[in-house]
Amino acid sequence: MHLDFFPSRTLTLYLAKMFIVRILAVLVMLVLVLLMLDLLSTSGEILAVEGNGQSELMTYAGLRIPQLMQRFLPYSVLLATIIALITLNQNSEVIAMKAAGLSAHQVLAPLLLTAGLVALVSFGFNERIVTRSTATLKAWEATEFGKVPEESDVKANVYLTDGTNILTARTVTGRGADIRLGDVTWYRRAPNGQIVEQVRASNARFVAPGWQLENPQSFDVGTASSSTASERVVGEGLTPAQIELEAIDPDATPFWILTASIDAYEAVGKRTAELRAKWWHKISGPLSAFLMPLLGAVAAFGLARSGQLFVRAIIGMALGFAYFVVDNAALAMGSFGGYPPFLAAWAPFFLFLLVGETVLVRTEE
Repeated sequence: MHLDFFPSRTLTLYLAKMFIVRILAVLVMLVLVLLMLDLLSTSGEILAVEGNGQSELMTYAGLRIPQLMQRFLPYSVLLATIIALITLNQNSEVIAMKAAGLSAHQVLAPLLLTAGLVALVSFGFNERIVTRSTATLKAWEATEFGKVPEESDVKANVYLTDGTNILTARTVTGRGADIRLGDVTWYRRAPNGQIVEQVRASNARFVAPGWQLENPQSFDVGTASSSTASERVVGEGLTPAQIELEAIDPDATPFWILTASIDAYEAVGKRTAELRAKWWHKISGPLSAFLMPLLGAVAAFGLARSGQLFVRAIIGMALGFAYFVVDNAALAMGSFGGYPPFLAAWAPFFLFLLVGETVLVRTEE
């Protein structure tokens, strides 16, 4: 029996079903509670825009739910692990399994398999759904909850320099020569860096060379005078390729597109530490769900009547939440260049994998 990693097929399906049901239940509970709190704090801003109503609130909720699911799925796996293992312990099912010759690793094997499948599904969900909703929501927030962007491939808050001049745009849609900039501001500066003119426009399109502003409104700093025109071309040194590079948001960019973007950044000699750390974390983040059964495993063992079950559950939760703290800190250090990108994304995972395995072996095996 000890040579087989998994218990019997019946027991494996029983434990896996119990685990997945609790994961979904905890995830739904967390998402609903956090979504309601989020709506309470944001609904005022959405409804303050003329014309917005219940449909816009539902749109916001639809865009936020995938983000909440992405962020709190590992927490759900951790809490589901502790709930499932405490239930098994209190019902003496763990004692029965160990009396039948199963090791601690064999008891956890169905949970680890289920968590691995959840991590795989989570990766696909994040890259296909969450990135699109994040891009659309950020673009909508950039317009202060005005018109909802129709495209999912939308980027927000782009800042570029053309010599001493500056071009900013709240939204960027499209690719290549079809790129459209929204809520554009052009700052013309003197060689000493002082702003001499500010030009605002609702939209801009690429006209090779330069970007044609639609109905621009300019303000001359020197004369303190304003003027309007039907169109104006600015930023002749800026190309669509530069716009696309500057508009990269790793949270709103799928894994395969971010890979090409990092290569393009490196080709022009730009710093890629932050992007590379986020690229690695797109893999290690979902995989953290696989760690949770191991970190919460201490709740499965020990006598339920000894009074230690509650303490073991607290230890499991502490190990799980400690992982998330260390993971966020390491990712922040990687973004600042304090850690190499690979180390920033993967060091917490392997560290807590060893910690969880050590605790399990030393206490139960």
